[in-house]
Amino acid sequence: MRELFTTLREQAARNPQQPAVTFVSDFSDIRCTVRDRAQLDEHSRRIASWVQERLSPGDRVLLLYSPGIEFTTAFSACLYAGVIAVPAPLPGRYRHERRRLAAIARDAGVRAVLTQQSDLPDVEKWVAEEGVVGAVCHSTDSPDGDPDAWTAPEVSPETLALIQYTSGSTGDPKGVMVTHANLVANVDRMVRMFANDSRTVYGGWIPLYHDMGLIGLMLPGLLRGSGYVQMDPMSFLRRPYHWLRMLDACDVTFTAAPDFAYELCVRRVTDEQLATLDLFRLKAADGSEPIRADVVAAFTDRFAAAGLRPDALIPSYGLAEATLMVSGTTGRPPLRTAFGIAALEDQVLKPAAATEASRVLTACGAPAGADVLIVDPSSRHALPEGRIGEIWLSGPCVTAGYWQNEDATDTTFRAYTSDGHGPFLRTGDLGGILDGDLYITGRRKDVLVLHGRNLHPSDIEHELRSQHEELQGLHGAAFMVGDDDGLDITPAIVAVHEIRAHWGAERLGRIAVEMKQTVAREFGVPVAAVVLVRPGGVRRTTSGKVQRSAMRALYLAGELDTLHLGEDKPLTTALAEHRRVSAR
Repeated sequence: MRELFTTLREQAARNPQQPAVTFVSDFSDIRCTVRDRAQLDEHSRRIASWVQERLSPGDRVLLLYSPGIEFTTAFSACLYAGVIAVPAPLPGRYRHERRRLAAIARDAGVRAVLTQQSDLPDVEKWVAEEGVVGAVCHSTDSPDGDPDAWTAPEVSPETLALIQYTSGSTGDPKGVMVTHANLVANVDRMVRMFANDSRTVYGGWIPLYHDMGLIGLMLPGLLRGSGYVQMDPMSFLRRPYHWLRMLDACDVTFTAAPDFAYELCVRRVTDEQLATLDLFRLKAADGSEPIRADVVAAFTDRFAAAGLRPDALIPSYGLAEATLMVSGTTGRPPLRTAFGIAALEDQVLKPAAATEASRVLTACGAPAGADVLIVDPSSRHALPEGRIGEIWLSGPCVTAGYWQNEDATDTTFRAYTSDGHGPFLRTGDLGGILDGDLYITGRRKDVLVLHGRNLHPSDIEHELRSQHEELQGLHGAAFMVGDDDGLDITPAIVAVHEIRAHWGAERLGRIAVEMKQTVAREFGVPVAAVVLVRPGGVRRTTSGKVQRSAMRALYLAGELDTLHLGEDKPLTTALAEHRRVSAR
């Protein structure tokens, strides 16, 4: 295995003036800040020499950066110094964000916090307020450090390069231990999977503390492509057109984003903006679940007028515990298949008959470079093609486990089938393989088991949005509460959904009643409570996944900021008693 820093140094020697990282800050005439490969190498050695004077190989370094070119240089410097990078978002405005960041710093035992001069005051204030001890703060855009004093570290394939803290969609964040070999294998897998090459320019808006941004875009651009182009995520959220404009103007040929980003472009890019774009060169990975078939079709159809090829949007599947990418198929239009709903509830992938109630799923392509097994999570029997079970993985991209969490590592990374095959990574995701393609049906922990039926909350959330125009473009979370939560009631479904506040109390009440009727009509199950909250009230991870466990906890604690609450009386009574007991 070639050391990552050796590859970066060779790139700098071979193409010193090639842009390594570009940050677009102005979209009217595409103004950019650029650091070429020679500059990246020099700045990385300068920072690494500062780190090597103060830290030992294997020490953990927290990376806290605003969008720009400095994060890329700091991460590269960690590779050069032989220390372990811990990327994370800057301290946010909200208390739970600041506490989560402090928990990451303590769990990783960070020895240094690297940031830039503009962020340093806020970072130092957070360190003091949260009592993060034993870590020195340093701005990497200062002139400290001598590039000529840098010495190459001793690195093996098993050396940890990165601790990637999960977004926490189904539980407390855990630090995924990613080795140098994992990163090399994942970059190689992506290049093959998406048929990219050394001329490919990677780019996007995803924050670089997120694995899709760091491992899916930045690293392939630096190691195997013609550089990486970045923009501020807030610029995308304010004007999705800016993302597409950047891809066109900067000759980006590969990007990636969660499903909601493509939906946002369909809804908010105007015809006038569309007419300015040329997207013929583009390949784009849709990399979060659930990947909605209607969004894939709408994006492909909408931007065909800008030259987007039918096969340009590539549904894919991955997770941090597998470094990133597991499956994806390029060179063909996305495959969308209508499966019978009754069969899906029986855990079978069976294409629906013409008159049968169906649910359309998007194939996430063929697994590449990983052994994928579909397993009955209860019996641990391997299942044949066409059956739905938990997705288990093995191969060089499966990471080393969770940092200082042996119990969770043993449960998740050391699974064996009933006949003794293993170890496998248990993803917690449900799906199946049909005709060589992987289909994702949901999260095991999210499945709603009611009256002997297996319902996926994403189906309920999607149906509510599709049938109620007041909910379109917003987010929801469906979950169950019951005796497992200490409530003296039969299990009940709760639907929380964002809605804009201008509808008025009477209209909100009618909408809540109609939402209950929709679920009863389409799924044949009752909803015990509908909670309407303001936009942004449904918590999501940085990749757009709904944090249903977090929403369930907030609901049980009575901590949701509601615009309207429509709750059945037995549930209201049970919740009041639960909260009274919890408050003791």
